[in-house]
Amino acid sequence: MPSTSTPPSTTARYSTTAIVLHWLLGLSLMALLGVGLYMTGLPFSPQRLKLYNWHKWAGVAILALSLARLLWRLMHRPPALPHAVAVRMPGWQKALHHGTHHLLYVLFFAVPLTGWAYSSAAGFPIVFLGVLPLPDFVAADKALAEAIKPWHAYSAYALATLAALHIAAALKHHAIDRDGLLARMWPAGKRTAH
Repeated sequence: MPSTSTPPSTTARYSTTAIVLHWLLGLSLMALLGVGLYMTGLPFSPQRLKLYNWHKWAGVAILALSLARLLWRLMHRPPALPHAVAVRMPGWQKALHHGTHHLLYVLFFAVPLTGWAYSSAAGFPIVFLGVLPLPDFVAADKALAEAIKPWHAYSAYALATLAALHIAAALKHHAIDRDGLLARMWPAGKRTAH
């Protein structure tokens, strides 16, 4: 039976900018999650305080990067699924594909914003890179801080779970379906002009 997979060379790719934003945001989020898990297990110390500051600075940078990615996405339509893939993909997979992407974008903002809100409510303002004081996201309020704190963790775990699902789906398309979808976002090869 002849293969119906679409070779990567004939599949429309994402633009260079979209690819760079995708990988930069994805790798940054994984690193920040790792630092977040590590620092919360440390005893109170100068090292823990330093990591908390770095974590907050990285969160602000990720928030800016997420905004850049969203604006790029709104102004540049992504390539459509290749016809051969679209006709073979069951409806539930298409719904999961679109739903996961939409939820990822929501969480790109929810995670850093809840972190910023928690820091503000706890009375610890963010001074980006130690030089640029950012406005408090909410007023200082210890009870509010305690209410927000778990939501930062929940949203971070939700983001990690969806990212893992996204990675698993990409690897499935690459290794099992061999339909060229991963190559559309891979940082090598011929890209579109944008």
